[in-house]
Amino acid sequence: MHEIVTQGFLFPNEIHVHWSIMIVLYPYITGLVAGAFIVSSLYHVFGVKELKPIAKFSLVGAFCFLLFACTPLLFHLGHPERALNIMFTPKFTSAMSGFGYIYNFYLIVVLLEIWFVFRPYIVKRVKESAGIVKGFYFVLALGSTDVSEEALKIDHKITMFLASIGIPSACILHGYVGFLFGSLKSNPWWSTPLMPVIFLLSAIVSGISVLAVTYVIVMKFKKQPIDSPCLKSLFAYLWAFFILDITLESMEVVTMLYESHEEWHIISQMLTQKLGFSYIFLQMAVCSVIPFILLGFVTLKKMKDSTRNILGILCSVMILVQVLAMRWNVIIGGQLFSKSLRGLTSYAPTFLGREGLLVAIILFSAPFIVMYIFNLILPYWDKVEVKAEEY
Repeated sequence: MHEIVTQGFLFPNEIHVHWSIMIVLYPYITGLVAGAFIVSSLYHVFGVKELKPIAKFSLVGAFCFLLFACTPLLFHLGHPERALNIMFTPKFTSAMSGFGYIYNFYLIVVLLEIWFVFRPYIVKRVKESAGIVKGFYFVLALGSTDVSEEALKIDHKITMFLASIGIPSACILHGYVGFLFGSLKSNPWWSTPLMPVIFLLSAIVSGISVLAVTYVIVMKFKKQPIDSPCLKSLFAYLWAFFILDITLESMEVVTMLYESHEEWHIISQMLTQKLGFSYIFLQMAVCSVIPFILLGFVTLKKMKDSTRNILGILCSVMILVQVLAMRWNVIIGGQLFSKSLRGLTSYAPTFLGREGLLVAIILFSAPFIVMYIFNLILPYWDKVEVKAEEY
């Protein structure tokens, strides 16, 4: 059991950190949803052809992460069976209730887009299979087996429309998570107008990073060649969004330092003492500066594809750590100082238990397991040529 170390004056209800690692994992997984979907939309909406090899993979990745986005919250709740009460008895002034409606709307949009994108393959399996397998795919096709050129054109237009709706929905979904913290006026570490924007940008870079890393691992496992132009384009977008992300993260703290309001005295102690390793060393010094420089070389300099891929994946892993550290420093850090602005407490997660590290690792692994199962039913890289993609 971790011994709580306190200093200064704290109110009795501030000694223990109540929002644990589960609340850190919640925006982290939600962020992967937004980033993965935007990568898919770069191809389906904006026609970035280099990202075609990863378009289906990123769309399904967004769906699988979305399925588990709210799971950490359920583990945190004392009575998870009451979670649906915000839907059955809506209160439109409730921030969490609003998130529930946004989440459900976005889930429907992603599901529909997946169905239209994979429908040609589903129909192919209906025609090639027999027995139970044929019946399964026929049900999956919802009885729609028309794959004529005209039908595929309509599917493609609908896919573009859904992806167009999905982009602002994905941005609102994760920007809303930042809003949940940024709107808490009682906490000076959270209450800033930049919080939704920072959460959104960090979501995009983490989503792009996890796709790049997962794509390379899958290709290595399948012993298939890696599409280097696809990865190069992915790294370029990652660098662009990462520049914006770390700039706003830095400007937020610099602004607090420059204004030096009364709360800065305790926040500066928190950053240098309690979060010295996770914020100063891990988030800013190592996992921000190094990827920023390396991604610049990866994007701008000519080099071998193998070298670019290795450096890009290394940066992607570091950015995933950076975003996780950022979530930790924001959520846990905001609970380490007293509202009296005169005291600090400490927190370390347990390994076992409902809100321990083991459960967090299992929850984070679950979307990848679902992605593997999904690929068995609807392969991401099927060799069927879909003419509608050219329209």
